[in-house]
Amino acid sequence: MASESKQVVLAALTGNVLVAASKFVAAAISGSSAMLTEAVHSSADTLNQLLLLFGERRGRTPPDAKHPFGYDGERYFWAFVIAALVLLAGGAASIWQGIRQLQQLRPIEAPVLSLVVLGLAFVFEGSTLGFSYRAFRRIVRRHPGRGRPVSLWQFIKATRDPNLYESLLEDSAALIGIAIATVGVVGNAYLKVLWMDGAASIAIGLLLIADSYVIAYATRSLIAGESAVPALLFEVAQALKAGGFEGSYTDLKTLHIGPDTILTTLSVPAGDRADPALADHLDAMRRCIQGVDDRFTHVFFDVRSAQASDR
Repeated sequence: MASESKQVVLAALTGNVLVAASKFVAAAISGSSAMLTEAVHSSADTLNQLLLLFGERRGRTPPDAKHPFGYDGERYFWAFVIAALVLLAGGAASIWQGIRQLQQLRPIEAPVLSLVVLGLAFVFEGSTLGFSYRAFRRIVRRHPGRGRPVSLWQFIKATRDPNLYESLLEDSAALIGIAIATVGVVGNAYLKVLWMDGAASIAIGLLLIADSYVIAYATRSLIAGESAVPALLFEVAQALKAGGFEGSYTDLKTLHIGPDTILTTLSVPAGDRADPALADHLDAMRRCIQGVDDRFTHVFFDVRSAQASDR
C-alpha cells in the first residue's frame, strides 16, 4: 500500500515538472494570461507532490517516547497544508492574474505554441491520472467489501490515504484546467474575443480553490479521527467469524492514526478463563485481525468480567 501510494506521487511529480516548465516558456512567448495561470497551476501541483513526499518520509519516522504510535499522522498534516496554503494561494494568484488581463485586453501572440504545449500537457496529465486511476482500481479489487461497485468519487471520500486522493483530484483538476485554458486561447486568438483569456485565468483560479476546499474537507475529517472504511471492518468481522470468535467480543472500534496505521480496540469478556488460556485466546484474535490487513498495527483488548460485560 505505502509503496503504491508513493509511486502515484512520484509519477504525478514527474509529469508536473515537465508540464510546468513547458507552460512557463509558452506563457513568456505568447503573453497568455491563461497559459501563465496554467503554469502556476502546474507549479502548485509540483510543490504539492514534494510536500506529500516529505510527509511520506516524516511518516516513516520510528516511534519514540513523544510519539509512541509513530509519525504516520504527519501525512495528514502536510496534506492539509497543501490544501489550505498551496492550492488556495495558487487559486488567488490565478484570479488576480485574470483580473489584470481583463483590465488590459490584448491579443495573444504565438497561439499555436500555446495550443501545442497545452496538448502535450494534456498527454502528460492524462498519463499520470491513468496511473493514479489504475492504483485506485487495484486497491478497490483488493478490498471489495460486500462486492458493491465503488465509484471514483466514493473512493475519494472513503480512502484514508491523502497521497491517493490528492493525486486523483489534482490530476483531474489539471485536465479540466487545460481544457479551460484551451478555450481561452482559442477565443482570444481566433475568435477575437479578447476577454476570454483573462476569464479563463479566473475560471482556473476558481477551480484551484474548489480543489483546495475538497482536499481540506477530506483531510480535516482524517485529522479529527476516522475509523477504517466499512468494507475493511466487514472483512475483519468475517475473519473473526471464520476464526471461531463470533460472539466472543463486543464494541469493535478502529481509528486511523495515519494512512498505514490503524488502532483497534475490542471489549472481550474474561469469563472464568485462567490467565494463560485468556492470553492465548487474545493472541489468536489479534493474529486474525492483523491477517486481514497489515495496517492493523495496534490491537488492544478491554478484558472484563462477565458481570462487568453485562453491566
